[in-house]
Amino acid sequence: MKAFKSKLVIFIFLLIITNLLFSFVSTNEISGPVTTIKGITVVAPPKKIGAPAFKKITSIHTEWVSFVPYGFIKKGTSEIRHNLEWQWWGEKKEGVECCVMEAKDQGLKVMLKPQIYIGGGWIGDLNFDNEMDWQNWEKQYRKYIFEYVDIAVKHQVEMLCIGTEINHSVEKRPQYWKTLISDIRKKYSGKLTYSANWDHYRKVSFWKDLDFVGISSYFPLTDDKNPQLTDLQQEWKPISKTLKSFSGKTGKKILFTEYGYMSVDGCAGKVWEIEKNKDQLQINNKAQANAYDALWSSLSKETYWAGGFLWKWFPDGMGHEGYPEKDYTPQGKPAELIIKKWFYHNRKI
Repeated sequence: MKAFKSKLVIFIFLLIITNLLFSFVSTNEISGPVTTIKGITVVAPPKKIGAPAFKKITSIHTEWVSFVPYGFIKKGTSEIRHNLEWQWWGEKKEGVECCVMEAKDQGLKVMLKPQIYIGGGWIGDLNFDNEMDWQNWEKQYRKYIFEYVDIAVKHQVEMLCIGTEINHSVEKRPQYWKTLISDIRKKYSGKLTYSANWDHYRKVSFWKDLDFVGISSYFPLTDDKNPQLTDLQQEWKPISKTLKSFSGKTGKKILFTEYGYMSVDGCAGKVWEIEKNKDQLQINNKAQANAYDALWSSLSKETYWAGGFLWKWFPDGMGHEGYPEKDYTPQGKPAELIIKKWFYHNRKI
């Protein structure tokens, strides 16, 4: 009987300890490190930057940076122009290479993300009604991408994003992309992804040829001017469930090649409308901080999620378009501390 009572006391004691530990874990927002990609998109600076700019980035526990060398198309044409004399230093090949080398010197990993910009339009609307124009565009795009493949090979860049939000091309001409991926892999041994718009990733047919399902993650959550953290976390639940299912179907982790929120009223809503109406919107740093907090608290423990690249960061304060106090950057705002917290708790150890 005494032996039984002793065992019973020990069992009850262990049960109490277990419940206390469970309570501690479940009531703490962050419970241990998860190895996700903690990246920031560095806006191409108009002039040369050096170590101090990257040391500031690493001071908030960033481990990856993304560089975006833009190519340009005039609306209604198929000609891609890039590495032009009038472009900012950080957008040209020389600047890209310098930035890659400096980032690596500071211990950062790099994703190169060549991206097409259409004046007065959006790359997602790029479309042609004849085969000749498609072939001409594809030939030029291949040349454009392979210039950055060569840079990625030369500097041992860890990841390359082969395209961003090129909806009609990806949907109508998948064989072009499959061939492009195959040819890139013959030269480049790093990770490959493509950045699909948040509402178009299901229409990409070549995810299994890549290493990650890349998404420009601007999922509209709520139009509330002052969204609360708990409400935003609730909005993430069905999105996360859908992404988890898609990850399972493709066998690839989900990488947010872009994610971000402006520091204005209603920043967690329809970003394409928010950007157009930014002049009429009030600065709202709390809304931005809550939006970043909700994303990380909702996804950082999900095994299907590979992390992502925050959009965006102005190195040495350069490269903004005149409204940094409202822009996506968390620099000098409460959101910077939120990002620093999550990057720290999800760091590699």
